[in-house]
Amino acid sequence: MREKDALSQVYLFRELTPHEMERLLSISTEKKANKNEVIFKEGDIGDAFYLIVTGSVRISTLVPGVGEEALAILREGEYFGEMALIDDAPRSASAIANDDTMLLHIGKKDFRTLLEQQTDIAYKLLWVFTKTLSARLRKTDEQLKSIFSIAKTF
Repeated sequence: MREKDALSQVYLFRELTPHEMERLLSISTEKKANKNEVIFKEGDIGDAFYLIVTGSVRISTLVPGVGEEALAILREGEYFGEMALIDDAPRSASAIANDDTMLLHIGKKDFRTLLEQQTDIAYKLLWVFTKTLSARLRKTDEQLKSIFSIAKTF
């Protein structure tokens, strides 16, 4: 099964047992996105998390007066939208298929139910989410420092 192989390669799921992996797959669905198809838009209500099985996804934001600014290109085995599983805030960026892409979609409601019922899975996943969000925040901090240092030269 391609999805199980994809899940087993993902940093987020590497601590899961085969049984836990099967449980996670049972709440996921496949979603195909064609090149340049918007998966979700900045400002949308977050209702799901996505894992890239094949293809790539561009995470971007609209900068007033500039247009689309790509924040990251995510590839096979990477995931996005996880913040929607944790909080109820609107999406902070848009996700667009960079080429024809196959995704695994895990809905917020199903994910939260799984975490409530399977505390071992919950602990493993939430700990990795915390590390991922921390790393992304550090990267954003570095980008802001660069922007501010460039701005000071003007």
